[in-house]
Amino acid sequence: MPFQIIRNDITLVAADAIVNTANPEPVVGGGTDYAIHRAAGPELLEAREKIGEISVGRSFATPAFRLSAKYVLHTVSPVWIDGKHQEEEQLRMAYDSALYLADELKCQSVAFPLLSAGTYGFPHDRALAVAIQAFTDFLVAHEMQIFLVLFNAKAFGIAGSIFDDLKSYIDDNYVDERNEEEYLIDATVRPIAADYSVCEERTEYRQSPRERRNRTGRKPLFSSKPLAEPLEPTMPAPASLKDILKQHEKTFSEYLLDLLKERDDKASEIYKRAEISKQLFSKILSNKDYQPTKTTVIQLAIGLQLDLAQTQKLLGKAGYALTRSSKVDLVVQYYIERKMYNVAFINLALDDCGLPLLKTGLKS
Repeated sequence: MPFQIIRNDITLVAADAIVNTANPEPVVGGGTDYAIHRAAGPELLEAREKIGEISVGRSFATPAFRLSAKYVLHTVSPVWIDGKHQEEEQLRMAYDSALYLADELKCQSVAFPLLSAGTYGFPHDRALAVAIQAFTDFLVAHEMQIFLVLFNAKAFGIAGSIFDDLKSYIDDNYVDERNEEEYLIDATVRPIAADYSVCEERTEYRQSPRERRNRTGRKPLFSSKPLAEPLEPTMPAPASLKDILKQHEKTFSEYLLDLLKERDDKASEIYKRAEISKQLFSKILSNKDYQPTKTTVIQLAIGLQLDLAQTQKLLGKAGYALTRSSKVDLVVQYYIERKMYNVAFINLALDDCGLPLLKTGLKS
């Protein structure tokens, strides 16, 4: 995976840069800020004081002093109010500023705490979603090892707890589908009304005007009077094989090329987001009859950031579909519906649910 979520003390992580949840003012706060200052020594506060006030969403670097890292990146993240004060946008700015500062310093690795999720009160699931999306977007165009570091068992449980809603989603949808299969329920079939009104409407034409005028009670379900003119069903003539072949649509590869032309994204950005190799991507595009696996199609849909309907259409071009009888499909659908286009995060969710992962790499 391009980044890792680990349980550790961030001051012990071997990385070129460690991100500190800094206060706007040059003072030592609690939590991660206190732990980093304590491990780095008093020199860190002296260096931080030279920077002065830092506004929300910005980052500045100092030496790491007694830490094993080269730099401490002092990043100010937002306080959660109610979600209506651009908190998520400001949190994303904080992650981006730290990532690009690490890149400017030519860091090969960087360790982050989960910004704003402690005393700043950011909801854990939303804080984690912002972090993962920031890492994913950054890694499309940059090479860097990123660690998201959670300190204790309770904090590490944050990463697992965000999947609780996912598991409920899977259970609810999977059970419904299994019930339909077990009891052969077809949601498109409407039961006949108890008063047989549907049947009566369908047999109305069997009665003469006199019969309809003179009836005093409930009319019979079926009339014994024969039809004056038997109705002959009109069925379309079966199409020939030649006609059917003329209806052939674009192949998966051809349709994928059309999707690429509609987007401004570079091809490299798409296959990196999809976490498939450049070689496999080229192989698919160069062979119009290429038949990918379902996993590859799903990853390409994520790389293209398709919505659910578009994903189903892309899968259909390869002869597949997302179904409620597959828990893996339900996980994929859950995150596509929430526009969380991240193969690594979906694999984390699949692993947490004890399901097979989306395969990445050279194999299709």
